[in-house]
Amino acid sequence: MDYRRLGNSGTVVSNYCLGTMTFGAESDEATSFALMDAYVAAGGNFIDTANVYSAGVSEEIVGRWLKSKPGILRDLVITTKGRFPMGPGPNHLGLSRKNLNEALDASLKRLGVEHIDLYQMHAWDALTPIEETLRFLDDAIRNGKIAYYGFSNFLGWQMTKAVWTAKMAGFAAPVTLQPQYNLLVRDIEHEIVPAAQDAGIGLLPWSPLGGGWLSGKYKRDQMPTGATRLGENPKRGMEAFEKRNSDLRTWEVIGAVEDLAKARGASMAQVALAWVAAQPAVTSVILGARTTDQLKDNLGAAGLVLTPEELAALGAVSKPEMSDYPYGEGGIGQRNRNIGGGR
Repeated sequence: MDYRRLGNSGTVVSNYCLGTMTFGAESDEATSFALMDAYVAAGGNFIDTANVYSAGVSEEIVGRWLKSKPGILRDLVITTKGRFPMGPGPNHLGLSRKNLNEALDASLKRLGVEHIDLYQMHAWDALTPIEETLRFLDDAIRNGKIAYYGFSNFLGWQMTKAVWTAKMAGFAAPVTLQPQYNLLVRDIEHEIVPAAQDAGIGLLPWSPLGGGWLSGKYKRDQMPTGATRLGENPKRGMEAFEKRNSDLRTWEVIGAVEDLAKARGASMAQVALAWVAAQPAVTSVILGARTTDQLKDNLGAAGLVLTPEELAALGAVSKPEMSDYPYGEGGIGQRNRNIGGGR
């Protein structure tokens, strides 16, 4: 396992993070404990959860596991999130001071800790002024409730606005952004990755296997069944499957991953994860395994380093289609100082 700085902070985390969204839902407590044990044994030190995961149960399971391992908290970096509804009232969600104050205290209690290393805003809140959110987070750092804060699912302009608002107000700066990112979903490269690099923010990609597609579990024109996320939810699964199955690029990418996996003697999941981990600005890739076997296979990516040629080949086949402007060649040409002219 490699270790990287958490954004521009002085804290270091393993380049693969254990996600706990399945805890309390798809993974029972015993399985969740086994997943955390296996992850730490492999050298991982970064555990990600959220208050909304299983309505707080995920945090409670992580908290009970921490309590069962005296002294282990010193070696770990724990992150959770707040923003989505945790109650029926109009103030039980969002990034207001009122909701975040209550949400953070509740997360601290469920986790059984005195402070949280990284507290993430789970999504943008168009109703709450960003100054209110940032002041609360700065106060939480000063009061010792959190060490750092970051964002999840923010757009490039939202992240940049938050970064510069914090800078101008003298607040602590954000250190991370948690976006969806994988070989099938690369849209963040247009604006979000450059914005993160400009601000010194580290990326924590979620869904690095594209909902399981890049692990090879789904076959062309065969509706998934059984113990898969699409197979366990027939209606939603059929809609999601048909959307991906009809996309020629999906199967071209899967084929390239499969060929490289065979050539390197690795699993498809390991190849897909290694590609994400090697991308610019990425600090740690979030693993969402449901079983210890899945996790152990995923962790094998830590020992797989793709060559520049392999990365380029995967990048070429997975390059998303886009119009000429503003992200295609036309827009790139206008922004290139070596090319004269413009419109």
